[in-house]
Amino acid sequence: MLKVLAFQIADSIDIKQFRSAFTAALYHEDSDELFYQVAEQKFIYVFKYGIVCFLGHNEVEMTAFIQVIQPFCKTLLAERLNDEFDIEVHAQRDKLGYNKIEMEGADADSFRLIMLNVSQSVALDHFSQLTTKLLEETNYHTQILEKKGKLDLKGLNLKKYIGRTLYLKNRIAENLYIFDSPEETWEDEHLNKLDVGLKKTFDLQSRFRTIQEGLGIVKENLELFKDLLQYRNSIQLEWIIIILIFVEVINLFIEKIFS
Repeated sequence: MLKVLAFQIADSIDIKQFRSAFTAALYHEDSDELFYQVAEQKFIYVFKYGIVCFLGHNEVEMTAFIQVIQPFCKTLLAERLNDEFDIEVHAQRDKLGYNKIEMEGADADSFRLIMLNVSQSVALDHFSQLTTKLLEETNYHTQILEKKGKLDLKGLNLKKYIGRTLYLKNRIAENLYIFDSPEETWEDEHLNKLDVGLKKTFDLQSRFRTIQEGLGIVKENLELFKDLLQYRNSIQLEWIIIILIFVEVINLFIEKIFS
C-alpha cells in the first residue's frame, strides 16, 4: 500500500530557484511544477502555488524535505492544510474509491496524475477558506449597512478590500487548472479515464464553481459598496461647493456693507 500526502505549506513557492538548488532526478517540469522521482516508488511533486505532495515517504523524510524547501517559500502557513490518498498496486482490477485507488499496475505517469489531483484538492480547500473569509467580511459590512443605513468602510479600506478580492481571483485563475488535463491524458485512454475518475472522486469541478460563485457574490457587493462610496463623496463635494459659495457671498456682502 502506497500513501499520497499533499500539504499546503505556503502562499507560493519559487519553482525556478528551488530547481537550481535541489538536484534530485526530475521526471517532469514546467514553469508551474516540478515532479521528482526519488526512488522506484518514491515521488515528490512541488507546485508554485505553495503545495508539496509526497508518495511513498515516511514522516521523517517529509519533514526533512519541507525544511529544505522552506527558504524558497513565500508566506509560510502556520496551519497546513493536507489531504491523503491510498494507492494499492497489483490489484486484481482497477477500482476507484473515496480515498483509495486499486490498480492492476501503475507507472510514473499514473502516480503523477494521482498526486496532481490530490494536490489540486488541497489547493481548493485553501482557496475555499480564503473565499469564506472574504464572504464573512462582506456579510459584516452588509449588516452594518442594513442597521445603520451607511457604510463603515472608508475609501482606503475599501480599496484594500477590493485589492484582496482581485488578488485572490487572479491567483485562482493562474494556479488552478481544474478543467484542464495533462497532455499525457490526451493520447492515453487509461490515463484519461483515471484523470476523469479522480476529478469526480475529489469533486474538483463542483468545488471550483462554488469558490467562483462566492467570489462573484463578493464582487457584486464590492460594486455596490463602491457606488455608495462614490455617492457619499459626491454629496460631500457638493456640500463643500455650497459652503464655499456661501462663504464667498458672505464676504461680498460684508465688503459691500463696509464700503
